[in-house]
Amino acid sequence: MSAANPSADAAGPVPAPAAPAAAPPPSAPPGPPAAYPPLQGSPLLLGTLSLSLATFMNVLDSSIANVSIPAIAGDLGVSPGQGTWVITSFGVANAISVPLTGWLTQRFGAVRLFTMSVLLFVLTSWLCGFASSLEMLVFFRVLQGLVAGPMIPLSQTLLLASYPRALAGTALALWGVTTLVAPVVGPLLGGWITDNISWPWIFYINVPVGLLAGVLTWGIYRKRETPVRKLPIDTVGLSLLVLWVGALQLMLDKGKELDWFASNEIVILAVVAVIAFAIFLVWELTDKHPVVDLKLFKGRNFTFGALALSVAYALFFGNVVLLPLWLQQWMGYTATSAGMALAPVGVFAILLTPLVGRKVGQWDPRRMATGAFVVFSTVLWMRSQFTVQTDFIHILVPTLLQGAAMAFFFIPLTTLTLAGIAPERIPAAAGLSNFVRITAGAMGTSIATTLWESRAAMHHAHLTEGLVQGQGVFAQTLSSLAAAGLSQEQALAQINRLIDQQAFTRAADDIFLGSSALFLFLIALIWLTRRPPRAAGGGAADAGGAH
Repeated sequence: MSAANPSADAAGPVPAPAAPAAAPPPSAPPGPPAAYPPLQGSPLLLGTLSLSLATFMNVLDSSIANVSIPAIAGDLGVSPGQGTWVITSFGVANAISVPLTGWLTQRFGAVRLFTMSVLLFVLTSWLCGFASSLEMLVFFRVLQGLVAGPMIPLSQTLLLASYPRALAGTALALWGVTTLVAPVVGPLLGGWITDNISWPWIFYINVPVGLLAGVLTWGIYRKRETPVRKLPIDTVGLSLLVLWVGALQLMLDKGKELDWFASNEIVILAVVAVIAFAIFLVWELTDKHPVVDLKLFKGRNFTFGALALSVAYALFFGNVVLLPLWLQQWMGYTATSAGMALAPVGVFAILLTPLVGRKVGQWDPRRMATGAFVVFSTVLWMRSQFTVQTDFIHILVPTLLQGAAMAFFFIPLTTLTLAGIAPERIPAAAGLSNFVRITAGAMGTSIATTLWESRAAMHHAHLTEGLVQGQGVFAQTLSSLAAAGLSQEQALAQINRLIDQQAFTRAADDIFLGSSALFLFLIALIWLTRRPPRAAGGGAADAGGAH
């Protein structure tokens, strides 16, 4: 839904999303680059272009699928609710692979790993386009999410190594703008491709972009490889991580289909998730080389910052996925017009992100994040007033305002989360906070779509309980439709469609209103953090990596 992307981080997803899925927040790079001199001239320009293209492709892939879900679901013969697995499967797999970036970088080198990640992303994108069933598509999306994990943090690592230290803030601002353009382009491009070509091409377009990014990156950076050394991998911790995250996500996705805990399958998944998570906690807290450094949660800023960021991202991404589903299923929007309604989210985000990147070290990031949450709450309250008569302009306005909240959301909260952490632990902290955020985003999608359907069923029941066959407005409407040439079955189906339209619109309003209230409650978490030391130069780079 930003966009994001979403797998992503600066303003998807996620992505996923996506999201549009929100794009990823500028976080610290996963490892210190080797001490090479900064690039200059054409190599600097081409290097920045190649890294930006790869990041753009990654974030775009989280957001581009959001408006295409109804078309994908219809083509593959599944419900739109099941179609959201295309988004959540990518997000969960991406969340699992992100914490491994630091270990993989030291094992293979940043340049080699980044290039492999980009090329494997191209391959899995091509496979996604060839999928002939939902099961195949979800499987290839899982692979795509797994190989995409290192791309975002390593693009930052290589970009920062390309610029002089004095221009680190500028480099990250350029990177941030790139990740914000993708959520704007994603819905528009995805909608146009879906309506005018076919949905597989939303994946095929990654092939030329990824190949160009991979070739350019290898050509420019292959002689600037980071040091390589063999490290032990926490295979038990990784296995437990995959087990509990996968079981939890399957439970959330299949719950609404299987009537939740009335199903033995859901009960088993819940038990597996709880037990695996409990063992995971114990193991990771006692292992010498944990795949996830849970001891970071001893820090006050990290705990409350990561919690605020993750819950807010879950709310944001869940609503980002819900809006285009409602527009296309119940408001008669095409994928292209739904994309047009979502695209303005990036306008203010693109304009304001460079300012936020410069000022986050000087202004109080807690005040900046608070302002973002207030704007998010206002935007969602405006959406909670939507009716079946709401026109395009009234749908567009809150989306436009949301962009300003995105700019002041990711960077300040990431700054607060990483403040006070020793430099050598920044990679682990960045990986863990991104893991929690991306996992929360995928869960937010499942929870939002599940609640939407259950609330719609409740509203449908309330709207029909006063209708009596042969009496009142119901009888008059049936007579009018029969006079227009509809059979009894057609007339009843038309009335049911109108009731469903009202029910799903009211259900969406319920979720928008509840999310609006939750954003206001989350402000308290922000103020449980301490303000980071004021930076002389101020900037995302300073705030993220100097503590």
